Amino acid sequence: MTLSFLAITVAATTSTTLKKQSRNSKFSTLALFFVATSASSAARAFSSSTPTFLPRHHQQSLSRRSGASSTLNNSVIYNTRGGSLASIVGKKLSLSRRFSSTQIEQEVVSEMDEVKAAASKISAADKLALMREKMEENGVDVYIIPSDDPHLSEYVPAAYMRRGYLTDFHGSAGTALVTKDAAYLWTDSRYFNEASLRLDAGHWTLMKQGQPKVLTIPKFLADLATSHYTNSKPLKVGMDAYVHAASFAKELNEAFADAAKDMEGDVPPTIAAIDTLDGKQNVVDSIWEGRPDLPKNPFRVHPMKYAGMTVQDKVTKIRSEMTEKKATMTVFSALDDIAYLFNVRCMGDVETCPIGIAYATISKDEVALHCDPEKVAPADVSEHLKEAGVTVKSYGDIVSDIESHLSAGKKNKVWLDNGRSNYALSRVIPEAALIDAQNPVTAMKGCKNEAEMEGMRQAHIVDGAAMANFMAWLENAIVVEGRSVSEVEIDEVLTGFRAKQPGFKEVSFPTIAGVGANGAIVHYRAAEGSDLLKYLDRTQPILIDSGGQYEYGTTDVTRTWHFAEKPDDEFREVYTRVLKGNIGVDSMIFPENTPGFVLDVFARKALWEIGKDYGHGTGHGVGAALNVHEGPHSISPRWGNKEVLKAGMVTSNEPGYYEDGNFGIRIENLLEIVEISSSDDANNGEEPANKKQKVAAEGKKFLKFGKLTLIPIQKNLIKVEIMTEDELNWLDSYHQEVLQKVKPLLEEGTPAMEWLVKSCEPIKRD
Repeated sequence: MTLSFLAITVAATTSTTLKKQSRNSKFSTLALFFVATSASSAARAFSSSTPTFLPRHHQQSLSRRSGASSTLNNSVIYNTRGGSLASIVGKKLSLSRRFSSTQIEQEVVSEMDEVKAAASKISAADKLALMREKMEENGVDVYIIPSDDPHLSEYVPAAYMRRGYLTDFHGSAGTALVTKDAAYLWTDSRYFNEASLRLDAGHWTLMKQGQPKVLTIPKFLADLATSHYTNSKPLKVGMDAYVHAASFAKELNEAFADAAKDMEGDVPPTIAAIDTLDGKQNVVDSIWEGRPDLPKNPFRVHPMKYAGMTVQDKVTKIRSEMTEKKATMTVFSALDDIAYLFNVRCMGDVETCPIGIAYATISKDEVALHCDPEKVAPADVSEHLKEAGVTVKSYGDIVSDIESHLSAGKKNKVWLDNGRSNYALSRVIPEAALIDAQNPVTAMKGCKNEAEMEGMRQAHIVDGAAMANFMAWLENAIVVEGRSVSEVEIDEVLTGFRAKQPGFKEVSFPTIAGVGANGAIVHYRAAEGSDLLKYLDRTQPILIDSGGQYEYGTTDVTRTWHFAEKPDDEFREVYTRVLKGNIGVDSMIFPENTPGFVLDVFARKALWEIGKDYGHGTGHGVGAALNVHEGPHSISPRWGNKEVLKAGMVTSNEPGYYEDGNFGIRIENLLEIVEISSSDDANNGEEPANKKQKVAAEGKKFLKFGKLTLIPIQKNLIKVEIMTEDELNWLDSYHQEVLQKVKPLLEEGTPAMEWLVKSCEPIKRD
């Protein structure tokens, strides 16, 4: 799944935060899942016609499979040394030879769909008229509506989808700005196409963030304030302090101050002022009838066999770093940081993300979790937190808790990451008492420990099996049956196959299934009744970007398929160059602590050779059974992208190309970063592959990528004549690895097995 290179890390101008080659000795830790938990919980889940591990909105429809012969009873286990699959109880995953769309069904009733429905009931003109009426009541000239919640999450609970409700644009990144006589939406290149289709152009102006002559929000408002001040009145800018990054508020004030310096007079005037309307209702909330309630779903304990590090050990490490920085309290606001820190997960608060709404603080004497009491009500969760020495406090007390700590000692200092914390938290900390730096959990979470990495490898193997079954179904439907299949059905069936895998919890983000021109909408989301909905047949390609949240890992993969007998030559040319870019990054050997932007050129080189490019970043971090978009690292062309790459990190590798109104191509694998060593163990029992690698192993630390994603790449779309021999060898080697690891999960003679074996055959070189 893509992230714009303008939005890889926190973008202050929009206050938007994100989004080893597998060893032969596999799954020593993860095998325990299939023994200890599968024998009981998985047996119950898979023997029921309604899987108990599914989210509520998936259960109902999956129980209605009409005669599906797909079964996975009880459990399976991997031989941790030999890598073979042994059946413990019951049958392996199997599917009947013939498929129909009624065999696997789902009804996905998402919170976003509910917000969309509510938004569509009132016109853009009426919503803006109501906004301006409320703005006048509150005495503000401008009101800023970001995408964010109080935790600056990339995906937010429905109650915080204010920008989507107001604009009818529901992409994950964007900031709206309403004045007395105009309305604007800033978004990044991933969403230019979608936003232009969704916005009411008669009332909204699309600001294409990062494009020439398009001002940032602070610069835009500074210019507006300058012109407004000609009437000797400061511009009053309204905003909700809880949903804007502290760094954005700082940048806004700096922009106003800089603009004021350029005005005539001995003393720079106050040309604008931020009004957070404290004690008053958020302006969008005041016009939003039927706004959803905040969720209060309970946490669940994330087992040590997947977490790999106790809460106590994490706290000890953080306190050590606090001592170095002379911090007496650290505040955590990002929800994935909190889930990681306390070894808990939560489903339902934030769509597709296993995180729960909470804040956290660590001081010398206390570790506190600020959340709703219902979130810690389960006995095992409360006991888990008690054993870790965690005090549970009210969610609403976080600001007063910070203030109390500061008032308790004149030398007390608070470590708070302004880029990942809201303005309401930051503004109560005097500048002299603030330590504004990346919080210590971010780096810890970014470099996975061995248990976490084992979980990621396991998740990608079962995900590969799900995708093999799905592709066998899709190819049969399109090529053999000659059907046209809707994007919605494709999404539902794919999720259905993932739901059969042990430990599946939810998709890791809303599936992108874009046929033809919809593939060029980088974060497209199909919906029944939409005027954009398309049907796949043999005449058009499809881009599918999807992933799964498993109890032990997170996946994210993109493939582009075309079932035409003879795909268009130009399409194949671009497809091949995107693949060359993917291979270029995958094959890199680079020194430890190399910034991500250094590698980005290798993804784009083949496209640049024919004058083509793509607007999003090449790679983003991925959490271990956490958010599909994770920092601090990324691979993108931004020069400000200085975060270095280290062993243990997971990154996506997803070059692409998009032709608006025609098609989109993206090929995405997840990779783990591995240290090259001269020892047999570190090289998977083999000598380094070449002299370059051997020299690296014997000198300073060098790194390489190991493949996590295990899904074949469509070979008949590749123009062999523009591939090098090394690239063709890479493809054959990759397909052999896919076959070796995924084949044991499939039943002999099934369509999925036949599809996998055929797809992994060596590519013809003539």
